[in-house]
Amino acid sequence: MAATTEPIPAVIVAAGRGVRFGGPIPKPVTTLAGKAVVAMSVEAMAAGGCTHAIVVIPRNGEHHFQPVLAASPIPVTLVEGDETRQASVRQGIAAIRMKPELKGAHVVLVHDAVRPLVPATVVARVIGTIRGGAVAVAPAIPVADSIREETDDGRLVIVDRERLRAVQTPQGFDLDVLEASHDYADEQQIACTDDISVCEAAGHPVRLVKGAMTSLKITSATDLDLAHAFLKLRAGFGRHSFRRVLRHRPFAWVVKPAEPAPVIRSPE
Repeated sequence: MAATTEPIPAVIVAAGRGVRFGGPIPKPVTTLAGKAVVAMSVEAMAAGGCTHAIVVIPRNGEHHFQPVLAASPIPVTLVEGDETRQASVRQGIAAIRMKPELKGAHVVLVHDAVRPLVPATVVARVIGTIRGGAVAVAPAIPVADSIREETDDGRLVIVDRERLRAVQTPQGFDLDVLEASHDYADEQQIACTDDISVCEAAGHPVRLVKGAMTSLKITSATDLDLAHAFLKLRAGFGRHSFRRVLRHRPFAWVVKPAEPAPVIRSPE
């Protein structure tokens, strides 16, 4: 009997209200070097070892996302998100549970769509750490800036930056642990800013692995300029994207869906 490969889905969160620097286009569809940011994020997940992408989008926003994701190297499902990031990730988890081809999934990644330049090595490192027994993992980098904490009375307190880490995505999880943690946070009405915090709130340990400076989150025009600069720098060492996709998925070049990505609607 032929061995089967365990599916590794990535929930890519693109359902935020942010738009393209004041315009009508969602930020994840903004182009970087001629390609939509969300498409680059899907490629990055594929290059690091993910087999499927669940892209959580704004309600009725599929017309923005289907065209730019039509040539993705892995199968893409669009899922309508909810009012908060936390609720949108729950929608993505529910979509994984609905899909028969993802029935055997144990590892899941959650990634911000507007972090398109995460290296494949970081994605693979997160997956490998979960496979090694961790239940919640995030890439992180040291904080370079000097930090001050402002007290209630206006005083500034020095914070030792040597002990601080800036947490990035993709964050990786045991799927059962992530689902149960989100259920717990919803029941207890606990609001968190990311998914490792959801797991911590439910009592699970979190591990940090080495991240990358290039994994910046594009939230402004300045961030987009910086991302362009990173791309130019990386071009000096060889173009990363499609070659690294092919290295991990040698038949990715033939994956060109004839039909738009399916959409899972959110409940009204």
